[in-house]
Amino acid sequence: MKIRYIIYSLVCLLILSACSANQSTGNKIDPFSFIDQHEKPFGTDDLNGTVWIASFIFTNCNTVCPPMMFEMASLQKEIEENDLKVEFVSFTVDPNLDTPEVLRAYVQQFTNNETNWHMLTGYSQETIEEFAREQFQTIVQKPDTSNQVIHGTNFYLVDDQGYVLNEFNYIDESYVEEVIKKIKEIR
Repeated sequence: MKIRYIIYSLVCLLILSACSANQSTGNKIDPFSFIDQHEKPFGTDDLNGTVWIASFIFTNCNTVCPPMMFEMASLQKEIEENDLKVEFVSFTVDPNLDTPEVLRAYVQQFTNNETNWHMLTGYSQETIEEFAREQFQTIVQKPDTSNQVIHGTNFYLVDDQGYVLNEFNYIDESYVEEVIKKIKEIR
């Protein structure tokens, strides 16, 4: 019964994220400061004046997170090849498990360039659930009956003023070109 609930929730989440891909929310991200994979404070003050791409992941994820991380690493390379300056920010949705050390080991499985990729933790489960809902209009929910966390799977493009411009579904074939085009438009 528990497995069926998790599978049903993930299917619904994927359908909802596919329906919302490439929609502009226009929401301004409220100030935040968390801890990155190098145990350093990182937040909106560090991102001010910079275009960034956000995602929600966790290291114990056994479904969507590994392909999301692979795609984010591929996107990082494409953006670098296009000579664009972009920061990548991945918020863990399982902060009790994902310490800076765990996040550092996890990101290193996907990229050898952490200079512009920040894996964030240092908040409570309640905080990340509210933050995702209020700032990115996406779900994060950790059921009491599972070690898996339900979360959105889109990538969020945030402009240099801190506004969410678009969200992109990483399984869309054209998302990389659309992200790069949008970044060039706002530069």
